[in-house]
Amino acid sequence: MRAPKHVLVIGSGLAGINAALLASDFADVTLISKSSLEQTNTQRAQGGIAAAITLLDDPEIHAADTIRAGAGLCDPLAVATLTSEARAAIDRLVGLGVQFDQRTDGHPALATEGAHSIPRVLHAGGDQTGLHIQSALIQRLEEARVNVRTGLTVADLAIDAGRCVGAVTDKHETLLADAVLLATGGAGALYRTTTNPANATADGLGLAARAGAVLRDPEFVQFHPTALVGDDSAFLISEALRGEGAVLLDANRNRFMPAVHPDAELAPRSVVARAITESMRAHDSDHVWLDISHLDADYLQQRFPGVYRGALERGHDITGGPIPVAPAAHYHMGGVYTDVDGRTTVRGLYAAGECASTGAHGANRVASNSLLEAAVFSARAVNAIRNHSAPADQPTGVVRSLRLHPHCSAPTFKSLRAAMNQHVGITRDAHGLKSVLSQFDEWSGTSSSDPSLALATLSARLITEAALQRTESRGSHIRLDYPDVDPAWQRSSLWQLARE
Repeated sequence: MRAPKHVLVIGSGLAGINAALLASDFADVTLISKSSLEQTNTQRAQGGIAAAITLLDDPEIHAADTIRAGAGLCDPLAVATLTSEARAAIDRLVGLGVQFDQRTDGHPALATEGAHSIPRVLHAGGDQTGLHIQSALIQRLEEARVNVRTGLTVADLAIDAGRCVGAVTDKHETLLADAVLLATGGAGALYRTTTNPANATADGLGLAARAGAVLRDPEFVQFHPTALVGDDSAFLISEALRGEGAVLLDANRNRFMPAVHPDAELAPRSVVARAITESMRAHDSDHVWLDISHLDADYLQQRFPGVYRGALERGHDITGGPIPVAPAAHYHMGGVYTDVDGRTTVRGLYAAGECASTGAHGANRVASNSLLEAAVFSARAVNAIRNHSAPADQPTGVVRSLRLHPHCSAPTFKSLRAAMNQHVGITRDAHGLKSVLSQFDEWSGTSSSDPSLALATLSARLITEAALQRTESRGSHIRLDYPDVDPAWQRSSLWQLARE
């Protein structure tokens, strides 16, 4: 069977560019980015990329750490695929020009981050791993046979007889393709306070939902425990600082994480974020403190140049004493349901990276597994595209059908983000979630000339609906009215828009 002639990639982070480069070996490739190529979560990634590459480590140990943090919802096959193919993904990135930091003996410099039992996080430029990866990818893209179009928003996917055959842009242009790969990134910018760029508005989730694809676990939004928060902006303070010995202090400057979890500051992110939130609530404070100033100032500036400069620009010196931090929307574990080959339930439509839900992260992503997932599963998706794979099998479990207007819109991004921040944030309850759903109902007759706003509204509603239905607290999903884990809910939630 001949390879497809034209592949359309939507998104310009690690998953998107890696896929475009690989697909250009056998097809004409068009890559669309609604912003500049640099405006991605990949570019902002600080800590690094996890991989079992030393003799003291093993993909099975990496898998066990991942599953332990995933709060019972990880797909074992997806996790095994992720960790077993990690070394190959790292080798490919090195081949593309990424220079990871090394020790003086020439071996990779590895860091420890939350939920990892041993050091396995490769980094570049200290805490500027994403910048180094994105820069290398863009350079390779400029040399490749790929038609790159920036500043172009996909308004809808083109569906013919149940098959995805391309996309329609905000310029009313239809781009036809034999295969379409969604690599649109995350959902952090559905919230007012986030570490994500403003363009991370869950376009891929909304596009796939309109196309009839099955969605998985949209309620699981990870809030990074430590961000410098102010004026509705958030600057990420890498988990790698806690890996180097930074401690969290409450409003009275007392350390509190050792009493919460045996791994203290290196507990899974959901545990740390929840403990910080409870400490803030107990002390009626809008932050806790993060202190790494006991380490040598010169070392901190060398190891964390990005964090040091970024914090200093915001009036805080990590070498001089504790800095104020609070959780901020960071990563979406939920997304478009895919199998381990990036196949969605719609023929011709694939997804990879943060917009996809492979099942590898479960209810709580382990630090530095996100870049790895983007690299591993984008490559697998391209291989499936090349082989004209059938769509993914329907997932096991009950798929809930939602009758929603797929094109209604919040009046503005500001109003949408305010509603999500207030009631669908790190802690939720039925009253707040129902009030947001009522707000969505009021907006049901509203339309917008901005296709991203309509897609963001649909994605936000999907997250809210799923959060209301999951009546337990698990991983990153914390219900104040259902504070315990419910064994009956040890399953993924599956969703699909009802066909009119």
